[in-house]
Amino acid sequence: MLFNSLTFLFGFLPIVVVLVWISERTAPAHVTLAILVAASLVFYGWWNPAFLPLLIGSIVVNYLFGSALARRPSRQLLGVAVVFNLALIGYFKYLEFLAESLGAILSIEFQVGSIALPLAISFFTFQQIAYQVDVYRGRVKDRSFLHYSLFVTFFPQLIAGPIVHHQEVIPQMAGRARRALTPENLIVGSMIFLIGLYKKVVIADGFAPFADMLFDNAQEAPTFIEAWGGSLAYTLQLYFDFSGYSDMAIGLARMFGVKLPVNFNSPYKAGSII
Repeated sequence: MLFNSLTFLFGFLPIVVVLVWISERTAPAHVTLAILVAASLVFYGWWNPAFLPLLIGSIVVNYLFGSALARRPSRQLLGVAVVFNLALIGYFKYLEFLAESLGAILSIEFQVGSIALPLAISFFTFQQIAYQVDVYRGRVKDRSFLHYSLFVTFFPQLIAGPIVHHQEVIPQMAGRARRALTPENLIVGSMIFLIGLYKKVVIADGFAPFADMLFDNAQEAPTFIEAWGGSLAYTLQLYFDFSGYSDMAIGLARMFGVKLPVNFNSPYKAGSII
């Protein structure tokens, strides 16, 4: 489910806003957080429900690792937790590539089948690895499973980031005001979201046809104008696509009273890849 899809804009988001608004006024804070976790799981599973057990299993296992590390910090246990998470990424993203490469080197055909890539596996995996490291270093004080689950699954940043630090999000959830869904947060969040939506739908998608003209006909030698025009169109499409999605994520989170960090600060002006 994409932020710019009609299903999200006119179905999912209004329903979640109404449910949270009612919960904040009639139920304890943990009920509201549980609603946001459930909504985030629905959001993630909309594309392919078969991957929901993977996300939930990853959360449970990492929470157990974190609990063990909190009781007794151990470099060996931290190493096991990191290997577990990297193994998930390695299996889904690189097993086919490794099998093909080894097969070519050894002249053996490995049958691994077609492995579907789970949505956002890199985002929620690396976020949890960073969490494990902080638990090992004694920097994590909040051990609530509900807070941790929402930290990992929070739908505004689940699919495309930003990858957030637990210290930036969990304290906001733990200290959540009874009525975080205020008119101010709704208005500010909606404005940021709409700016991002405009960047994505109007600007980025507007440049896409010009970029496609160049790359769809890559076998034919382009003219000077076609080459530069297509390259610049792709550059601007890429920028406004990421910038727009980041703005939409920040705006959505703000609507629910969570302030995500700005994570797309003029990358084309960077002095290096780092």
